[in-house]
Amino acid sequence: MILKEYQKQALDRVQEFLVQMANMRDQAAKVAKILELDPDLDLESEMAIDWVHVAWRKVVPNRPFTPRKNALDEPLPSFCLKIPTGGGKTLLAVKVIDLINCYYQRQKTGLVLWVVPTTQIYDQTLRALRDRDHPYRQQLDLASGGRTFILEKNDRFTVQDVDEQLCVLLLMLPSANRQTKDRLRIFRDSGGFDCFFPSDDDLDAHKNLLQQVPNLDVFSSAGRFGTKQIKSSLGNTLRCLRPLIILDEGHKAYSVGAKATLEGFNPYMIVELSATPAQGANVLVDISGKELNDEEMIKLDLHIVNKASASWQDTLLAAVEHRNALEEKALEYMAETGEYIRPICLVQVERTGRSQRGADFIHADDVRDYLLAYPGISAEHIAVKTSTQDQLKEVDEVGGLLSQNCPIRYIITKQALQEGWDCSFAYVLAILTNPTSRNALTQLVGRILRQPYARKTQVVELDESYVFCFQRRGGELLNEVRKGFGLEGLQGLEGKVTHDEDSLRQSNGTEVLSQRTKYRRATSDLVLPAFMVSDNDRWRLAHYEEDILFRVSWNDINISPLFDLRLSQEGPQDMTLRTRLDMDSVSSEEIVNIKPYREDIVDFYFAANHLRDIIPNPWRATALAQQVFESLLVNNTRELVALNFLFILGELRKQLEAERDRLSRQVFHDLLEVGVMRFIVVTDDLGGFNRLPDNMETQITKQANREDGAQYQRSLFEKIDEDDLNGFENKVATYIDAQARMFFWYRNRSRKDYYVQGWKPQRIYADFIFALRSDEPDADDEYHQVFVMETKGFHLKQADDTNYKRSVFDLCSKQAQKRDWAQFAPAMRNKTMRFEIVDQDEWEHKLNTMFA
Repeated sequence: MILKEYQKQALDRVQEFLVQMANMRDQAAKVAKILELDPDLDLESEMAIDWVHVAWRKVVPNRPFTPRKNALDEPLPSFCLKIPTGGGKTLLAVKVIDLINCYYQRQKTGLVLWVVPTTQIYDQTLRALRDRDHPYRQQLDLASGGRTFILEKNDRFTVQDVDEQLCVLLLMLPSANRQTKDRLRIFRDSGGFDCFFPSDDDLDAHKNLLQQVPNLDVFSSAGRFGTKQIKSSLGNTLRCLRPLIILDEGHKAYSVGAKATLEGFNPYMIVELSATPAQGANVLVDISGKELNDEEMIKLDLHIVNKASASWQDTLLAAVEHRNALEEKALEYMAETGEYIRPICLVQVERTGRSQRGADFIHADDVRDYLLAYPGISAEHIAVKTSTQDQLKEVDEVGGLLSQNCPIRYIITKQALQEGWDCSFAYVLAILTNPTSRNALTQLVGRILRQPYARKTQVVELDESYVFCFQRRGGELLNEVRKGFGLEGLQGLEGKVTHDEDSLRQSNGTEVLSQRTKYRRATSDLVLPAFMVSDNDRWRLAHYEEDILFRVSWNDINISPLFDLRLSQEGPQDMTLRTRLDMDSVSSEEIVNIKPYREDIVDFYFAANHLRDIIPNPWRATALAQQVFESLLVNNTRELVALNFLFILGELRKQLEAERDRLSRQVFHDLLEVGVMRFIVVTDDLGGFNRLPDNMETQITKQANREDGAQYQRSLFEKIDEDDLNGFENKVATYIDAQARMFFWYRNRSRKDYYVQGWKPQRIYADFIFALRSDEPDADDEYHQVFVMETKGFHLKQADDTNYKRSVFDLCSKQAQKRDWAQFAPAMRNKTMRFEIVDQDEWEHKLNTMFA
C-alpha cells in the first residue's frame, strides 16, 4: 500500500521519537546503575527520573507533555496520533507497531494489546487483522516475519507463542474497565494460562513473582504458611507480559477508571489513536483536515439540503432521488475507468426497537416500508444496523460492502454507525430525526466523508458528500455541521475533556434525580387534564388516529387548487448549504448537475404511499394522486410532469395536510360539542403522562443556573441540564424562579412528560408547568393556580404551528373553567388551570399579568 505524504511524515516523527527514547532509556539505565553503586555522586539525575520527557523535548519541544507511569511506578511512554476521520489511523497503527519493534524493543515478537471502545470498531478491526489478504494484516506479517497470531480474550496462548510470534490481542475497554474487577472474566482464575505462573505448590516462586509484579491478583484466602497464591487469569498474564497497548479512540479512555485499568496492565508503552485527543494527551503527530483533503482522502465539499417540508417522507424521497442520480454518475465513471462505485445512503431514524413503533417517532420499519414501495428498490437493497440487529454482517459472505456482488444501497440506523464504521461508498446521509435534536448531524457526518479508493474521481458529484434533513434553522444547522467536523478532527479544535463517569453517575452515564422533598406531598395530588373520550361507560385518553382521523370524511377534501399548478423546466430548489473544510464561507446554491428527473417516476401508487401518513386509506390516496397528475398531464408533457414530480408531491402534501387539519378540527369541536369528548382530569392509570415525575433519569453535562449565576431555588428538581434550556427559556426560568408567589416550576420534557393532543397529529409538549401560591395569606392549600406554558421566540410568533398551539391552549383554558373539569380528581377541584403561549417580544408583560 502506497502511503500518503502526511502518513510518511507522521511515521518519520514517530521513528525519531522512538530512537530518542531508546537512547535516553539506555542512558538513564546507566545513570541509575552508577547512582545505585554510589549514591553520593553528583550526577545529573533527570535522565534516570524523567527520560521520556527528555526525549519528548528533543523531538517536539514546543508541545505540552504529561508524564505517566504504569502500575509498577515505572515511566510509561504514551503518545497520541491525532488523525481525522478517513485518515487511515489503523494503517498507521500497524506501521507504528513495526517501528516500535525495530527501534525501541529491538525484537519482532511479543504481545500487543489492541484496545477498542465499541463492538463496531472491534468487529471491523478483527476482520481486517485476521484477513491475510488485507493490507493491515500484511503489514503485521512483514513486521513479524510472517509469524502473526491474532487473539481474542477467550483464546488461549502460551509462553512459546509470545516468545516466537507477534501476538495481537483485541480487547474491548468496557470488558476490563470496572471498579469491581473480580466479576470480569479476564480477571478470573480461568486455568487456561497456567504456563505463565508457578505451580500451586511452589510457594517461593509465587512470592518472588509478586515481588517483581506486585499488582497481580491473588486469591482472597492465603495458602499454606500464609503465602498468597496468584490467580492464573488473563488479566494477570497481561500484567506479567508488559504489553504494548494500541488504544483506538484514545480520548474515550481518560476517565479515572479507564486510565487506571490501562496502566494496571503494566504496559511498556501506550499509543493512542484519536481524531479529537483528550486534554492531557501527548500529541506527537497532528494531522489536519486540510492535509487529508490535499491527499484526496475525503469527500468535500459537503452539501446540506435543508427541506422546508415538515414531512420526513419528503426528506427521504429527496435523498433517494439524489442517490439514484449519483449511481448514474457512478455507472458512467465505471464505463470510462473500470472502477466500481455504488453510492450508499445512510438513513438515521429515531426508533429501532420492535416495541417502539408508533406515530410519534420515525421507526426503522417505517423507513424500510417506504423504501420498498419506491420503484426499483427491493429488500436486498436495504440493511438495518442497530444494537440488536446487524444485517451488515450478511454482506461479508459476498465480499463486503465494497464488492460488486453486494446489493446494499440503503443502511437504516439510529446511532449504531456513530463511530468506527468505514465505508467509502457512503455518500448520502438522510437525517430523519426531530429537527430539535442537537446531535443528529454531529453523530453521523463523518461516516460519509471517506473518499473511495482514497483518490478523487474528477467527477464533481462523486467527489463530494451530501446530507438531507428537514426544518432546521440555518444558523443552528451550520453550527451542527461545524461541530460535526470538529468531532471528526477536521478542524484544529482542542481535544474535548472526557469526564470520569465513575463518579456521581450510573454506568450508562445518567443520574437519577428526585423531587425536592418540600414539593413531594403537593405534587402527589396534582393531576393534569387531558382530552378524554367516552368509550363503553368509561373515559379513556383521546387518540388522534382512532378518535379524530378515523372520523374525517375524505370525500370532503378539496384538491382543485392543484389542477393548475405552474410547472418549471428546472423545478424549485430547497435550501442547500455548500461548505468547505475551512468553513469560512457558506452559500446557498443548487447541487451541481444533479436533477431528480426520471421518465418513469410518474407512479400514482408510489405517490399514494408517499402520502399514507396523511391519508391512511391507500385507495383514496391513490385516487387523489391520480386525479392531480392526470389533470396536470392535460396541459403539460409527461416529461415536464416527471421533472416536477417532487414539486407536485410536495404541493399535494401541503394541500392534503391543510384539508386534513381543517376537517380534523371540525371533528374535534363536534366531539366536544356533543360531549363524546371532554377536557377533564382522570386519576386512572394513563401511563403517568398527566402527573409530574417523582424521579427523573437524566445526564447533567453542565448544570443550568439563573442568569445571575445563582442556583434555581423553586424548580421541582434541584438540578437541570444546561442543554435543556435555551437562552430565552433561561430568562423565563430566572424570572419565574424569583417570584414570591411561585410554589414550584418544572421544565416539561418533550416526548417524555405531559402533553396535549389537539386535532393535528403532533402532540403539544409545553415548556413549563408551574404552580402559584394563593394570594390569600391564610389559604389552606400550598398552591392555588397551575399554569401550562409554552414559550415562542421572535421568529415563531406568527408561525402556523404557533397559531395552532395558541388555539388549542385557548380551548384548553376555556374547557378548564367548566365546573366539572376536575370531578374525577377531588384534590384538583379547588384549583384553577390556565394554558398560555408566551411570545418573546412581550414575555415580561405576559408573565407579570399571570402573576398579578
